[in-house]
Amino acid sequence: MKSKYFNILILFFLVTVSYGQSLSKAKIMDYAQQKFPEALSNLESFLKIPNDGHFPEEIANNLKWCEMVFNNLDFDVKVISTPGAPLLFAEKIINKKAKTILFYLQIDGLPADASAWDQEDPFKPVYKEKTGLNKWQIINFNPLKDEFNPDWRLFARSSSDSKGPTVAFISALEILRDKKIDPEYNIKVIMDFQEELGSPHLANAVLNNKELLQANMILIMDGTRHLSNLPTLTYGARGIARATLKVFGPRYPLHSGQYGNFAPNPVFHTAKLLGSLKDDNGRVTLPGFYDGIYLDESEKEMLNNVPENLDSIKKRLGIAKHDAIGHTYQEVLQYPSLNIRGIQAGWVGSKVRTIIPSEVITEIDMRLVPESDGKRLMELLKNHIINEGYYLVDSIPTEKEREKHTKLASFKYSLGSNPFRTELNGFTGKFLNKALNKIYGQNIVNMRLTGGSQPMAPFVKTMGIPAVSVRIPNPDNNIHSPNENLRLGNFLQGIETCLAILNEPLN
Repeated sequence: MKSKYFNILILFFLVTVSYGQSLSKAKIMDYAQQKFPEALSNLESFLKIPNDGHFPEEIANNLKWCEMVFNNLDFDVKVISTPGAPLLFAEKIINKKAKTILFYLQIDGLPADASAWDQEDPFKPVYKEKTGLNKWQIINFNPLKDEFNPDWRLFARSSSDSKGPTVAFISALEILRDKKIDPEYNIKVIMDFQEELGSPHLANAVLNNKELLQANMILIMDGTRHLSNLPTLTYGARGIARATLKVFGPRYPLHSGQYGNFAPNPVFHTAKLLGSLKDDNGRVTLPGFYDGIYLDESEKEMLNNVPENLDSIKKRLGIAKHDAIGHTYQEVLQYPSLNIRGIQAGWVGSKVRTIIPSEVITEIDMRLVPESDGKRLMELLKNHIINEGYYLVDSIPTEKEREKHTKLASFKYSLGSNPFRTELNGFTGKFLNKALNKIYGQNIVNMRLTGGSQPMAPFVKTMGIPAVSVRIPNPDNNIHSPNENLRLGNFLQGIETCLAILNEPLN
């Protein structure tokens, strides 16, 4: 009988030790280093699964992979149905009385034009080393066998945005499982398969599953680090609104020799219209575009504590002058932006033709801040187009409209994710900085707002949950472009970062 009670006490002691066991900096880095080869191999496998959110079969394949992984981690897994793509939810309850962190993972990626990539297939990951300015060479590297250089890169669609951060987080969870160490808080995970489409059904899913998703904070495993490539925490994101402007010319493309000097070319009209949207200093000319935004001196001081050098940034970007929206890079991120993201008219390059185009299509995006309203700003743009003499049609101009109006256009816009912002010096920021200070000292960048967009507003506004983005990928990762890549050193630090956060007490 004595032996029985003694064994129970030993078991209780072992469970107590594993629960909330604090790892030293050396242990965190050692465990991450040991896990790194397997984690990199797992990332390769995940990247081979195409993940365009437009295609249900690709969503299903990625959901299946995620479901398998979290089942293996002994999480309770649930598919949240929506009118569109499903979301995947996973949770591990450590202690019903403990606090909870909800982790957001983006699983989908942008479409990839294989012809624009410097490799066989964007979904066949390759390792490369740098050979010169913007020059990379494929190398033979087996992460399970070979030593690695932290400056080598893994090139594939979604390597940085955001399967790399997802696998770094999963790898940290696997380390804790294998070492039999539980966090001191409950973990919930929400996986989004249509973030690049604006997460069209996430807001309603949050409303319909408030109790399931309730947490003390949400950590977003998505986004690029600061230009310094130091470990980065970002406390907000700009929202986004998109518009398509179509300016009509002749009914069909015309031969420039036969009809030049007679039929107006819509490209010239479009160029004048677009040129009127900004002044010579890069400021948007729409009246009221920047209304409601004011930065006092203390806020500017806080923003400019981020380690940046304007001359270095301009040199890196290859520009002589920056738009004069704010005095520094951090300041300009606090204002809404208007961007021309694409123009189509006629043909170029080897397919160029001597024609007058029949129409010009311009794709526009606006990045929004919490003080701005996407609908109001888009209506300002619409009114500007009308004031420039354009008659707006719903789709294709009718014969009567063509006969009557010299400037014809269509304008349609949509609102994407809303902006959000979390207090820098709040509970979430203090928790994260304490975790990261443990392994990186004071070399942490805390940014008030990122330039990109993330669909966190439903959580922040609907449920009152503070949200912070934990940044892992290198800033020069070609995000959203051909040749997207992830620096291997960043991926290793991503595992360290996630392990430190998962091991930090949430008091």
